[in-house]
Amino acid sequence: MPHFIVEYTANIKNEANIAKLFEEIHKVLIARDTIFPIGGIRSRAIEVHDYRMADGEEDDAFVHAVLKIGAGRSDEIKKDVGDALFDVMKEHFSLLMSTRYLALSMELNEFSEAGSYKQNNIHSRFKKD
Repeated sequence: MPHFIVEYTANIKNEANIAKLFEEIHKVLIARDTIFPIGGIRSRAIEVHDYRMADGEEDDAFVHAVLKIGAGRSDEIKKDVGDALFDVMKEHFSLLMSTRYLALSMELNEFSEAGSYKQNNIHSRFKKD
């Protein structure tokens, strides 16, 4: 953990540059490697083709992100990382937002370890001896 999942409307695919967004998001999370193990960081995107926004009269677009983390971080840590990631999103999409109707949103979901199953050998690459 953490996992950063983005849904975005297909009408902004060419301008969204999701790969660059992920690069910037990972910088924020990697900078907090004492909070989030680097080997557990994952990002993925889902391009949404079937959607309707507002009254359907404009070519509106949205980007919605979810940060999924395991339980146990303080409210202060969750606010810090949430604010930092949403700032990245706002900066990343600022030009696009200045030229079209665009809704940005993000939520942080914390779940308990009960019911979460994981196996990952990537962590060993980042162990500090």
